[in-house]
Amino acid sequence: SVPRCYLNKQLATVRVLKGDPAELSCTVSKDNVTGTWFKDGLKLTSMDGVVFEKKGLVHKLIINKAEDIHAGKYRFEGGDVKTEASIFVEDPPQVDKVLLKNLTSVPTVAKAGEGVKLRIPFEGRGPIRAAWLKDRMELGNDTRIRVDKTDTCTTLSISSCDRRDCGDYKVRLKNDSGVLEINLKLMVIDKPQPPAGPIKIVESTANNITIQWKPPKDDGGKPVQRYLVERQQVGRNDWETLGETPRSCTIFTTSKVEEEMSYYFRVRAMNAEGVSDALESGEVKTAGKASPGAPDPPEIISASRDTITISWKAPCKTGTSQIMGYIVQKRKKGTVTWLPVTKVPVKDKKLKVTGLKKGVQYEFRVAAVNAAGTGQPSDPSEPAFARDPTKSPGQVQDLKVSSSDSTSVTLTWNKPKVQDGNDVKGYEVEMRPCKSLSWTKCFTLPAESTSCRLQGLQAGQKLLLRVRALGHDSPGEASELEACAGAAAALVSPRLLIDDTVKSFLVIKAGDPIRVKIPFEGSPEPVVTWLKDGLPLPSRAAVSTEDGRSQLLLRAAELPDSGTYTVQLGDGLGSRDTFSFQVHVTDIPQPPGAIQLEENVPNTVTVTWEPSASEQWDKNLYYTVLKRESQKGLWHVLGDLIYNNKFTFTRLVPGRDYYFRVVAKNDLGTSDPSDTVQPWRIWRKRAEFRVKAQKHRGVNQNQPPRFLVPLKSHVVVMGSECHMSCAVGGHPPPKITWYKDSRDLSRDPNYFCTNDFGVCSLVVLGVTKQDEGEYMVEASNDVGRAFSKAFLAIRGNS
Repeated sequence: SVPRCYLNKQLATVRVLKGDPAELSCTVSKDNVTGTWFKDGLKLTSMDGVVFEKKGLVHKLIINKAEDIHAGKYRFEGGDVKTEASIFVEDPPQVDKVLLKNLTSVPTVAKAGEGVKLRIPFEGRGPIRAAWLKDRMELGNDTRIRVDKTDTCTTLSISSCDRRDCGDYKVRLKNDSGVLEINLKLMVIDKPQPPAGPIKIVESTANNITIQWKPPKDDGGKPVQRYLVERQQVGRNDWETLGETPRSCTIFTTSKVEEEMSYYFRVRAMNAEGVSDALESGEVKTAGKASPGAPDPPEIISASRDTITISWKAPCKTGTSQIMGYIVQKRKKGTVTWLPVTKVPVKDKKLKVTGLKKGVQYEFRVAAVNAAGTGQPSDPSEPAFARDPTKSPGQVQDLKVSSSDSTSVTLTWNKPKVQDGNDVKGYEVEMRPCKSLSWTKCFTLPAESTSCRLQGLQAGQKLLLRVRALGHDSPGEASELEACAGAAAALVSPRLLIDDTVKSFLVIKAGDPIRVKIPFEGSPEPVVTWLKDGLPLPSRAAVSTEDGRSQLLLRAAELPDSGTYTVQLGDGLGSRDTFSFQVHVTDIPQPPGAIQLEENVPNTVTVTWEPSASEQWDKNLYYTVLKRESQKGLWHVLGDLIYNNKFTFTRLVPGRDYYFRVVAKNDLGTSDPSDTVQPWRIWRKRAEFRVKAQKHRGVNQNQPPRFLVPLKSHVVVMGSECHMSCAVGGHPPPKITWYKDSRDLSRDPNYFCTNDFGVCSLVVLGVTKQDEGEYMVEASNDVGRAFSKAFLAIRGNS
């Protein structure tokens, strides 16, 4: 639509974008009136791009395409009409649409170590302020990053990119006419980080070693293609390449080892950009072919004040020769030094250890011996006290399977009956497949627990389960039962259950928590991954996933937490589901800076202020300008929804003091105000008239004052303006004096009086109840005096 200003309706300002049409119109009372247009006080007869038009009583000034030369103060005079208006030509920052689409639709991709230069040419009225932001924070110059600006473009240069530079960038162009924001995305690709460690030794025998690692935390922006595995023999400097594994495999077995030799291993990740740094293992030693393997940890049979009896089983791997005996060692719990119990190997698989200190807790381990030497020692036994035994606790009561599914079984039981005051200190849960003879310890639980859940089972698998109570010295008798995992659940593709409770855009106040819960389904249970702007979450973020629901929690939101969050669901079989949402962290804006006042156009004041610091992170921020006419008066809004740092107030009354206030606003509230310190006043200028005396030939033209148009009474609404006027004749020109309730108003700054060639006016701005009463105007000259009176009544707003 064309911006229009109807001058005779007191619409005194029209704002138009540069290049758009605009129109001023004025209606006169008679059709034969010939009007005249003025611009900035000069009569307009012709002007580029301006058309004058008259249709009946309506006179129009039409601007086909607004340019800077068309801005200014316009006045129309014709017949009994004399009025004016101002045109402001707005020229906000603009960027070529094709360039803008290319910048915002496709991410800018750069390789790590290379330089990046993002150049944005722009147009618009200067000066234009350009700012580059990343993660809501304005970028400044440092050793790597430089922001440059000329009158026509702004450039962001990064001398050497790295993965930290990935993310969302924003260019904010701002001038007095508006703000333009451009969102860009920069992606930096690099070689991967090293695989996540440590390297785990899955198996080490005389013939082979199996190692395992985890994928790198950052793949460099390109998927990992494979892993390279190398080996170094201890004591040598060279590394030997063993082989490589595909990206999906993080386990490697090598047979290129010798018995009883020590090695180091290292693994590198590789993507399209290169090979990562290496993850190295500690020293790994292979076993000898003939030496025995490690036995299971020895068991505590009994204990007294200075003896402990232990037993053990032969190792599964006995080597190439018969076991000749066992080396038994002991240590006090909490120490690291193992001491031999006997000087010669023990042939039996049971030993009573004597000479112990009463009340001390000991651990034991054994190693098998054959003709090739001593094998690997066992893991330590459970710690045991050297003290006289107490009675073991009884059997647990009512052991049963309370629930089961395709991969788990849940057991419950009751505490045993306490015998002879012997308390239970915990429970031990063990299991073994029906086809196996070896029991596996699953849990050691505290005394308060009387249930547990065994997970990771195979559907339909039959098991034997047993639970025994643990006393202070020895365990009680075990209770056993047979259980079976349920049938396998049907495969269900992973799917995020997004409904109306899950919002795609969140506005969070700084300091408040960010808590997002995403329900999902899938069988087997899918893997949930959270990302922010395509990268792993910051360390402050906590993620919990259970019972088909995943939750993201940041306990106290900060401004850099704004961005795009993504939750990914995968089952490892190729099925995936993804959901992304936006988070905008904001806060009540900080106050604007200092206010400056200037009179660029007579009888106007231009209010400018330093921007609020919150402009850097809040694109929805705007300003409101207020004024009052005394130190204790009420504040009145002059302008709202102002997106720049400048406002012009045109309806000033000379001789009156004005105070101005600016506040910043956004969706959360209003900042503290920024006020002017000193009042603003335009001094009243009294017109000087010089009257040239005419020569009269014997005729006395002196006339006493008389009112051609008397005052009229007024009824106005409280807070509005009141204009009283009258017309006075007489010679010499009479002196005019205004009174209210017999009080002279000549020196009162709350009233504005004018006298234009006998047309006298009194203006009362923002009337209050105290302005109600009788007003009188006195006209006097050397010949006489005349008076006219009127009453001003005030009514409320209702």
